[in-house]
Amino acid sequence: MNPSKINLLLFAFVCTVITSCSIEENGIYFDEINEVKEGYSIMELEIMDLVNNHREELGLFPLINLNIISSVALSHTTYMVETNVVNHNNFAENHKNLVIKANAKSVGENVAYGFETASGVVNGWLNSEGHKAILEKSNYTHFGISIEQNSEGRNYFTQIFIQQ
Repeated sequence: MNPSKINLLLFAFVCTVITSCSIEENGIYFDEINEVKEGYSIMELEIMDLVNNHREELGLFPLINLNIISSVALSHTTYMVETNVVNHNNFAENHKNLVIKANAKSVGENVAYGFETASGVVNGWLNSEGHKAILEKSNYTHFGISIEQNSEGRNYFTQIFIQQ
């Protein structure tokens, strides 16, 4: 075979490999979280304080904020905004990611939509049996938070809890 045909075949092979192995364009890259969330909005900080104050009132240890958990929460919140649906989709992937990146032994997640204040969303979680159980679980040691707004200005929330 002549060298130009070999080079053409090699080029075609490389192009096929590159395009077939690319990350899906679904907006969520669970194994590719390279950007760690470091900055927090006032409302995110208020939510963390309210959750810890509530836990301390119950005699539970306050939770430590981990930026990597907030990064995973941000991925999920962005997904909810993009799909316009509040959900726990992809929880298994989030769990796996936090086991690998944050040494999590257990993971819990609370989501919400539409609340305008930190106290509103925390009270909403506390008034829901399932969300309250996650927020008050005694073996959790760390947490993270993300709030994003959709195009209408409505807030989407993801708060993730882990045990290390």
